[in-house]
Amino acid sequence: MTAYDTLREQLSAQPRTWLVTGCAGFIGSNLLEALLRLGQTVIGLDNFSTGHQGNLDEVRQLVGDAAWARFTFIQGDIRDADACARAVNGVDYVLHQAALGSVPRSLDDPWNTHDNNINGFLRLLIASRDAGVKRFVYAASSSTYGDHPGLPKVEEQIGKPLSPYAVTKYVNELYGDVFARAYGVSAVGLRYFNVFGPRQDPNGAYAAVMPMWFAALLNNDTVYINGDGETSRDFCFVGNAVQANLLAATAPSLPEGHEVFNVAVGDRTTLNELYAAIREQVARWRPEAAQCQPVYRDFRAGDVRHSQADISKAASLLGYAPTHRVAEGLDIAAPWYAQLFGATA
Repeated sequence: MTAYDTLREQLSAQPRTWLVTGCAGFIGSNLLEALLRLGQTVIGLDNFSTGHQGNLDEVRQLVGDAAWARFTFIQGDIRDADACARAVNGVDYVLHQAALGSVPRSLDDPWNTHDNNINGFLRLLIASRDAGVKRFVYAASSSTYGDHPGLPKVEEQIGKPLSPYAVTKYVNELYGDVFARAYGVSAVGLRYFNVFGPRQDPNGAYAAVMPMWFAALLNNDTVYINGDGETSRDFCFVGNAVQANLLAATAPSLPEGHEVFNVAVGDRTTLNELYAAIREQVARWRPEAAQCQPVYRDFRAGDVRHSQADISKAASLLGYAPTHRVAEGLDIAAPWYAQLFGATA
């Protein structure tokens, strides 16, 4: 039995109260679904800037009305001190996912990225401190590694940030560390590596690569690859991120009060390999997609060339053990996108 199996049994026997910010978003809605299935009470906070009511509706349908009755939704903004104070009231664990993601978005609009990801983060962190929450777990990012060339990435070695988004995520870690030392707040940052899966938004100018490619191939549109396609990433299925959040929230006392962990699978997939895998998946519904070829264009500003995580720290201190590699995650994600775009086998 894994540490995660044991934890799920314990949570089912001893329910707690959780706050999930960004609960209408991609990772947030997957956390909401997992917690409700485990019999937990959940408070959700979202302003719908990037999240969607449809994600909440889908979770409700999946978990059923009895589980949904344990969920309380607050429509509000993490930059609003009063909304944060309401949200953390009576909460045991905070899972902070609300943010403005995307490197390109931050390059286009650095102020809004800063305002949401730093000012909003600090508002929620202060509210959590004042409410005496047991553990504050937040979405950090692999972008913090910046231009550090070493592979695999280890938590203690980072480089210079390459985008405003990366700056904001590093500042989150600095605040987490300071609040642990100055106020005794127990905090954990989870450096996500290219998380993917159901409910990841395929629309908009700042959509992530996987949902964009699923959408293009299912709609018979052109797929664009930035650079030569040999850029590589440690793609991480959302179920692994859910596991890491729950383990991080409930782990025994952290020696330093604040810790940062990589959340990934410890592998590398090139964009060319990823495209081939997604094309093969889509061909289950659109056989003609098997012949589709991508269009290559310039490298994207702010992107690192290669990324791969060392997950040994999370394995050692949290008992983290990824349950899905890229192929297994795609097997789950592909039918969700096919249904979203009305594809039939």
